[in-house]
Amino acid sequence: MRKEPGFAYRIFLILGDAAAIVFSFAFAYYFRTHIDPRVFYFTPGIWDFMASQALLLPIWLIILASLGLYSRYALSHRSVEYWRLFLASIIGVMAIIAVYDFFAADPIAREPLFPNRAIAAYAIVFCFIVLVITRSIIRAVRQFFLRRNVGLIRTLIVGDSNNTTQLLRGISPDSGFKVVGVVASDKYVPDEWRKRQYDNLETAFSRLHPHAVIHTGSKNIEATNKAAIDHHALYYYSPAEDSIIVQSGKVEFIAAVPIILVRATPLSGGAKIYKRIADIILGLILTLLAAIPMLVIYIIQKIIDPKAPAIYKDTRLTRYNREFPLLKFRSIKPEYSGLTAEQAFEKMGKPELSKIYRKQGDYIKNDPRYTKFGSWLRKTSLDEIPQFINVLKGDISLIGPRALQPVELKDYGDRGLLLTVKSGLTGLAQVSGRRNISFNERRALDVYYVQNWSFALDAQIFFRTIASVLHHVGAK
Repeated sequence: MRKEPGFAYRIFLILGDAAAIVFSFAFAYYFRTHIDPRVFYFTPGIWDFMASQALLLPIWLIILASLGLYSRYALSHRSVEYWRLFLASIIGVMAIIAVYDFFAADPIAREPLFPNRAIAAYAIVFCFIVLVITRSIIRAVRQFFLRRNVGLIRTLIVGDSNNTTQLLRGISPDSGFKVVGVVASDKYVPDEWRKRQYDNLETAFSRLHPHAVIHTGSKNIEATNKAAIDHHALYYYSPAEDSIIVQSGKVEFIAAVPIILVRATPLSGGAKIYKRIADIILGLILTLLAAIPMLVIYIIQKIIDPKAPAIYKDTRLTRYNREFPLLKFRSIKPEYSGLTAEQAFEKMGKPELSKIYRKQGDYIKNDPRYTKFGSWLRKTSLDEIPQFINVLKGDISLIGPRALQPVELKDYGDRGLLLTVKSGLTGLAQVSGRRNISFNERRALDVYYVQNWSFALDAQIFFRTIASVLHHVGAK
């Protein structure tokens, strides 16, 4: 799930729309003051006017999005797109006037948003024209690259259905997809595709590394979806010809074939961008607040054991199975640093502790691997504050599933699903008891988070984390 068709295109559209709107208002102002021969009774100040319009850009973008002008349907039907752009131009000008009138202080003394009514009328016309031109240019540039195989989604077609044949013959670069292989019976595979036909999913995935799977027909839906998740590929379902489409999501059409994007998690597309912005802002604030405590802990660590590193780097996994060094203040004795629990207990001559440790949910009272200061750091969760740096770097998110060690993957049946999002410094499992709950319960909570993510859930976990840390809930 690294790439989504049209995602970058929509980002450029948003940027282009923003530039087009600012330019349109500037040109409307210039047109009234320099080209329109009628007399005007205000002091020209185009830069102040442009600044005020730039501040109101979020309203414009919300209106454009609300009218579906970034949806695949509007972008693939020019008449629909142009009509909605015209409506947006009218609604946008009226909306910013209403918002300005409502929120501006001192309605008597303030300067009007439009010093002349003609500017507002010109702005509507110019907005529509410039938005159409800008979008046409962006569309032409995108098609130029797509036809040269730049930015296409590598796609695997799976399933025994007439839709398979139609997709193989009908998908063009303009759709944003590029078919790289097919897993289907000979009956549904045209002769020209036989060299790219595979007998099973695993072989196709291992050789092709597709970004997306389009599954036709009605057999092996769960297995194909799971394979797509495990390989971090988008999963599309194309209903059979004789089936009735009843679902709450949106149906797209490619080569006249209906397809439905089935997301493994709501945390995708624009939501990932917003979450990353929140991580940067909160991560920076928390890093600044924790700077002095981190310095104090670092100095104490060096006083206790000058030769041992104060910060420990532990290899963990995050989104798309990527390994990264997780930063923590060292709490384990140097001789056991970097070892698994089993290896450490074996080294100290107490292998029997391994079973007790795992049975109790990766916890054992008075764990002999930890220093006294390290045990206190873990109890107060202060050993984890260097991870704010991991958040700023983008290795992890502030909130997400627990960052797994590579050796733990074999114990996670849902590892593909868990690795569709970034791991987190804290998460639902941590605020639900941390070590007071079993391994399977923690895994179930992590899976729930991935499948039911929302900003509201993140906010709830964030504040519950603060309460858990202050009251040492589940900390041992």
